[in-house]
Amino acid sequence: MLNFNAPPLKNTTAEPVWKVLIYDRFGQDIISPLLSVKELRDMGITLHLLLHSDRDPIPDVPAVYFVMPTEENIDRICQDLRNQLYESYYLNFISAISRSKLEDIASAALAANAVSQVTKVFDQYLNFITLEDDMFILCHQNKELISYHAINRADIQDTDMEAIMDTIVDSLFCFFVTLGAVPIIRCPRGNAAEMVAVVNTVELESNLRDARNSLFTGDNMAAGQFSFQRPLFVLADRNVDMATPLHHTWTYQALIHDVLDFHLNRVMMEEGAGAEPSPAGARPKKKSRKSYDLTAADKFWQKHKGSPFPEVAESVQEELDTYRAQEDEVKRLKSIMGLEGEDEGAISMLSDNTAKLTSAVSSLPELLEKKRLIDLHTNVATAVLDHIKSRKLDVYFEYEEKLMSKSTLDKSLLDIISDPDAGTPEDKMRLFLIYYITAQQAPSESDLEQYKKALLDAGCDLSPLNYIKQWKAFTKMAATPANYGNSGVKPMGLFSRVMNTGSQFVMEGVKNLVLKQHVSKMVSLETDDYRYFDPKMLRGSERYNITPLISAIVFVVGGGNYIEYQNLVDYTKSKQGKKVVYGCSELFNAAQFIKQLSQLGQK
Repeated sequence: MLNFNAPPLKNTTAEPVWKVLIYDRFGQDIISPLLSVKELRDMGITLHLLLHSDRDPIPDVPAVYFVMPTEENIDRICQDLRNQLYESYYLNFISAISRSKLEDIASAALAANAVSQVTKVFDQYLNFITLEDDMFILCHQNKELISYHAINRADIQDTDMEAIMDTIVDSLFCFFVTLGAVPIIRCPRGNAAEMVAVVNTVELESNLRDARNSLFTGDNMAAGQFSFQRPLFVLADRNVDMATPLHHTWTYQALIHDVLDFHLNRVMMEEGAGAEPSPAGARPKKKSRKSYDLTAADKFWQKHKGSPFPEVAESVQEELDTYRAQEDEVKRLKSIMGLEGEDEGAISMLSDNTAKLTSAVSSLPELLEKKRLIDLHTNVATAVLDHIKSRKLDVYFEYEEKLMSKSTLDKSLLDIISDPDAGTPEDKMRLFLIYYITAQQAPSESDLEQYKKALLDAGCDLSPLNYIKQWKAFTKMAATPANYGNSGVKPMGLFSRVMNTGSQFVMEGVKNLVLKQHVSKMVSLETDDYRYFDPKMLRGSERYNITPLISAIVFVVGGGNYIEYQNLVDYTKSKQGKKVVYGCSELFNAAQFIKQLSQLGQK
């Protein structure tokens, strides 16, 4: 796209054509996790501006637009044409533009006498944000429109629900067009996920039938490497498992997302905020804020984002030690070079060391980059550690693991809730909600009152509990609740960990989340309690048999988190040659989820 929609030429040394990139907030969110400013510059983008900012005319430069086809964006583009801001216009729309809006642009171009300058108009079908090679979310702007709260509101109208479904399906359709493959869709019955599956199938079917304009034939399929092998698309609903999003976690990436401000692969941190723990929820004012990008180019991050936190801390220390050794070597060579070349020994040493110094100097940029990454991870890890210490997160993590795996508890829940030093009110609320969700028998009224009083004394807001109560009553009526722990068959509980003697945890290779339980069932296609949709299939014909299943896409309607993503990554590692992609309608941490629950509980 940035190369005027022509494939970039790999081997030419020619200068790229300099151009301006104009995006809206949606375009910005899609591009920022994928390309850094430096990479944009290498592609010839000298200037990147927001569509609705005041822009000066640059008459001899082509402009590439990357925007959503909304009314106000179209008006602004027409205004740019009238003001003759740029030499030529390449319009790329994030999702498909309607006929009437195209006509608006055409008439504006005619009026401004700029028809020849509008060089290309493209529908890019890129209305989703890729955070990792195997993870995507639908949108970051206006995400409250498709949030868990929006889907599960008690007073929701049918029209609202249809609008939410259309938004989600539009993005998923874009995802499959980009992938270049028509999936086979499976989903559990009777919830929001099923609605998405039905609408999505209809949309894909209608596109396949329209042979002239189908996006899944001929040239367009060249992009999809799996075109001979169709992916399985598994839709799940957040209500299947409410405990995971509240869980205190222990892996690096999920911890950063839980306790720091982490959006679109960028961490925002206050400088020097480590000394005094800031009160919960309040942001210290006069600190300078610093942002760090955690990208695929960062080898340490790629290797350790899924590791338990103590391992990460050790690895940072090791990296630091090797870096210091290399730095000392360069310093030592410097001091030798400073010798006067009078005595014989120094001169012979000099010739040896020149070679060494040359190699040391050539490795300097690499060293500096290494130093930057080490500093970055030292700062981030220290900030995480402060939270763990001040809120006793390790205590919570271990206690919640035991609740979920139904093992013996070494101290009572009431003690933790009433301990003033352990965690923020929010931490206590999360712990209690997990206890309430995973309990086979709900606590008796008198016990519940006692817990409520302790929670109120600790400064908790009880509205999330009201909603979870309704939710639990509803799921009991609707179906059997998700299996946590060891009842009967060994189900894939959240972290299926086998209990050994005492409180020794034995890791079982891969932790098992409720979500993964669905995936492994559907991958083996052994269940009939999931609906089956195939957009390519004519009604009434036989099922398409996908025996060697290579790739699956798991999508959670109502929001997802890094804990589940990490769990699926680990699951894929244990299965050779399989590929699982994780997607969700929005990515929230426990604090944001609790906030949505309390809004639901206040109604």
